[in-house]
Amino acid sequence: MSTNATNRWQDSPGGRAYAENDCGVVVVGSGPVGMLLSSELRLAGVRTVVLEREAEPYPHARAWGLQPRTQDLLDRRGLLEGIEEEEPGQMPGATFAGRFLDYSSLDTEHPYYLHAPQSLVERVLEEGALALGAEIRRGHEVVGIAQGPDGVTAEVSGPGGAYRVRGRYLVGCDGGRSTVRKLAGVGFPGTAPTLGGLLADVVLPDPEDWRLGGTKSETGMLMVLGRKTFFRVVVLEWGRPHPDRRAPVTMEEFRAAVVRVLGRDLAMTEPRWLSRFGDAARRAESYRVGRVLLAGDAAHVHSPFGGQGLNLGLQDAFNLGWKLAAEVGGWAPKGLLDTYHSERAPVADSVLENTRAQVALMDPGERLAPVRALFGGLADLPQVNDRLAEEISGVGVRYPMPNAGVGGEPHPLAGRFARDLGLKTDRGDSRLCALLRPGRGVLLVLAGRDDLRALGRGWLDRVDLVTTRSTGSAPAEALLIRPDGYVAWAAGEDPDRDRAGLCHALAAWFGSAAPVDPLKDTQGTDGA
Repeated sequence: MSTNATNRWQDSPGGRAYAENDCGVVVVGSGPVGMLLSSELRLAGVRTVVLEREAEPYPHARAWGLQPRTQDLLDRRGLLEGIEEEEPGQMPGATFAGRFLDYSSLDTEHPYYLHAPQSLVERVLEEGALALGAEIRRGHEVVGIAQGPDGVTAEVSGPGGAYRVRGRYLVGCDGGRSTVRKLAGVGFPGTAPTLGGLLADVVLPDPEDWRLGGTKSETGMLMVLGRKTFFRVVVLEWGRPHPDRRAPVTMEEFRAAVVRVLGRDLAMTEPRWLSRFGDAARRAESYRVGRVLLAGDAAHVHSPFGGQGLNLGLQDAFNLGWKLAAEVGGWAPKGLLDTYHSERAPVADSVLENTRAQVALMDPGERLAPVRALFGGLADLPQVNDRLAEEISGVGVRYPMPNAGVGGEPHPLAGRFARDLGLKTDRGDSRLCALLRPGRGVLLVLAGRDDLRALGRGWLDRVDLVTTRSTGSAPAEALLIRPDGYVAWAAGEDPDRDRAGLCHALAAWFGSAAPVDPLKDTQGTDGA
C-alpha cells in the first residue's frame, strides 16, 4: 500500500469508505489509557471505536498523581494544560517504601509529582479524544473476539442488543481483570498477594484524632492523605490478603481493620467511596497476540506503592499509538509493532520488581527491621535517591535503538527522551515540544547539515523536517525523534557514519523512503 493512500480503515477526505461497524482500531476500555490511545490513533487519522462496559464514567479516583515523565509526554500533545488548570498541586518528589525521594535533580521539565486524580486525567483525555473524532460507546460490553487474516471481530452486548464491530486491530485497555486478555488466551503469570489493603474517602471531623502521613504498627500501617474536600484513609495489613477482591467493602469492615492496625477506632463520617486492593504482581506473557494487543492494567498489575500504575499505562499508550497507526496506515516497517512488547514489557518488569521490593521493605515484621534500617541509611545518599527517583518517575526509561549506531556505538542520546529545546526557524521561534503536537516523527537539523536534510526528504509524508538552530546548547547537530518523544538517532562526529545511521534509523522506524520530486522541496520542511 502506498504511504500516501487512504484506506477503508481511515478517514478519507472524500468521505468515509467503511461499513458502519468497521474501523481501524477497536479500543476496549474507556479509562485514561484507552482515552489516550484513542487520541494518538485519531491524530494519525485512524478511525477508532471505544467500547466501554460501564454506562457512565467512573466517578472515583483509583490513582492520584502524574509522574514527571508522564507530564513530559502529555505536554508533547498539549494535554497537560487541561490537567494543570484544575490546580491539583505539586509535590517535590514521591515516596519509595515510605521514604521521600527528591525529584529536583531529574532530567525532566517537570521535576515534581503532580497531584491529579485519575478521574480528572480521564476526563481531560476523553475530551481530547472526542475533539479529535474518537467514537465512545458506553454500556457496550465485549463478550467475544475472533481474529482473521486482516482484522479482528468483537462480539458486543450493547443497550440495543448484540452486534459485531470489526477493526484491523483490537486493544484491551480494560483493567487488571481484562476480558480481552482472557478471551485472547494470554497468560498472566506473577506473584500472589501478600497483604490486604482497604481505602476509604471520608470526612475526618476531629483534627486531634488523626495525623497526616503514615502510622506503623506491629500488624500494618494506616495512612491519611489530605484531599480538597475529604481525606483518603488507607489501611494495610501484611499477611491478610483479601480472599475476594471483588467483594464490596463495608464501613464496618473498614473500621475493624483500622482498629486492628491503629489499636483504636478513628472518627470517620460521610464515606463516599470504599475499595480494596492487594499487592499481586503480574505481567502478561505477551502484549500482542496477532491483531490483539494489551495496554495498561490489562498488561500488568502491581501494588500502588510509588504511584506508578496509572503512569505506566499512559506511557504504554504513547509507545503503542503511533506504531499501531503506522500499521493501519500501511507504512510501518517490518517488526515495528513487535517493538511495543520488546520496549514496554521490560519497563513493566522493573516496576513489578520495585513495587515488590517496597512491599518487603514496608513489612512491619521484626525480622526485616535490619533490612529497613540498612535501606534507610542508603536512601539518604544522593546517588541512591537519584537512582530510585529515576526508577519510579519513569525518567530512567531508555529504549534500545539498534539502528542508531551503524558502524559503531549508538550516540549517548539514542533511546533517551528528547528534552524540550528553544528553536529558531525561518517561520519564527518555536519549541521542540510544540513540534511533536501533531504526533509525527521529527528530523531536527540543528547546524546546517544540508546532507542530512536532503536525506530526510524521502520521508516527508511521515516525518517533519525542521531546519533550525537551538536557542540554547544544542545536544547534537541533528536528531531524529519518534512521535513518542524518544530519540531514534543523533548525529555524531563522522559525516559518513551520520548519513548511514540516519538512513538506517529512518527506514527502521518509518519504513521505506517515498520517491522525491526534485522540483519540490517544501512539504513538511522547515516547520515550526
